[in-house]
Amino acid sequence: MSRTSRSFRIAAVSSVAALGLLATACGGGGDGGGSTDAKSNGKPVTINYWTWTLGAKATADEFNRTHKDVQVKFTEIPSSTEGYSKLANAVKAGNAPDVATIEYQMVPEFASQGNLVDLTDLAGDTVKEKFPEPIQNLVNFGGKTWTVPFDAAPQLYYYRTDLFKKYGIEVPKTWDEFRTAAAKVKKRDKSVRLASMPKSDPALFAALSWQAGGKWFSTEGDAWKPAVDDAGSKKAATYWDGLIKDDLVQTFTGWSPEETKARVEGKTLSFLGASWSAGGMKTSLPDLAGKWAAAPMPNWGTPAIGNYGGTSYGVLKGSKHTEAAAEFIKWVTTNGDAVKARLSDKKSPSSALPANPEMREVAASQFDTAYFKGQDIYKLASEQVDTIVPGWTWGPNQMDVYTAVQDAAAKGGFAAGVEAGQQKAKSGIEDRGLKLAK
Repeated sequence: MSRTSRSFRIAAVSSVAALGLLATACGGGGDGGGSTDAKSNGKPVTINYWTWTLGAKATADEFNRTHKDVQVKFTEIPSSTEGYSKLANAVKAGNAPDVATIEYQMVPEFASQGNLVDLTDLAGDTVKEKFPEPIQNLVNFGGKTWTVPFDAAPQLYYYRTDLFKKYGIEVPKTWDEFRTAAAKVKKRDKSVRLASMPKSDPALFAALSWQAGGKWFSTEGDAWKPAVDDAGSKKAATYWDGLIKDDLVQTFTGWSPEETKARVEGKTLSFLGASWSAGGMKTSLPDLAGKWAAAPMPNWGTPAIGNYGGTSYGVLKGSKHTEAAAEFIKWVTTNGDAVKARLSDKKSPSSALPANPEMREVAASQFDTAYFKGQDIYKLASEQVDTIVPGWTWGPNQMDVYTAVQDAAAKGGFAAGVEAGQQKAKSGIEDRGLKLAK
């Protein structure tokens, strides 16, 4: 439990003051429609649940099997900015789901926009009793509980053990060693690269900036101070732009058929992932079982990483079944049967690292390690969360910043991405009526 507490303290404590700045902007977020959860005519209440996370359908199915008064209708949506745009648009249109997955970096934005129902009365005690205080700080602000934590997402480095041996390279511990290994692989075979760095994944670049000492947002009194183009972020941008310029890494679109094909054919030897990546590998790369292993992410000389994602569950504004939604959320985040169901899904297995310490133990006991030849992925991930760099704060217009970084990086590289992200961060804060530090 100490690992959980320490890791989330690193990621969350510095954010508490900043999150409190959203309290006034969140004023109307808690009236997301009255609850009409009482059964009528003996029929169960049906709630809609949208997410992109692995194993989620199996979890919903298990809930439906074991609950009579509430039933869940599951819908899979895209991840990243596309998924959040879909959720925000659904709220505006009045047809949002009752429950949705909200990554920690998006909680401040969704709450400040009034997209989330205030869960203080329905889930505040659950968050307080079932999660260490630092984890609570990721979802509690302005004196209210906005979402319920689900998992942590420490960065991990995945690599092909057989191909590393073939090309005579060691697992890189630093980014200097990574560059050296990348050059060696290219020299040995011009059609093969050590890894791919997608320009389409701003969440990954944010985690790498975080690792390099970047702090995209901070606060001064009651004002926000964006710094998407700070020294740490520029360091990460310069590094990856350099590798791309020298043709030492590929730039496949993240999760694209081309990216998967390159891994299957041995044209990409490793990739930058997180604790949640392991589960997806079983379905996207099934024929490569026993050939992959995970290691700590390469660093800048001292063990350090950023958090690459991490999710919670929220109730969307407009829900008519808030009590039923809260019942489902409590079950899926704190009940061992939910964890077992998620990991039992062979078509969509999950390796998410639960934020709830008790659920982490259940997950570790259920996760099939055969794909990684017995390597304990949960143990490795738990060790890595202790090295998350302190001081990172998520901003109130994170999705727009992500979009700006992604669009500019696609055209001019990551250096252009951080500049565009900084401009969007500044304008977005002012557009939302929040204070911008001078």
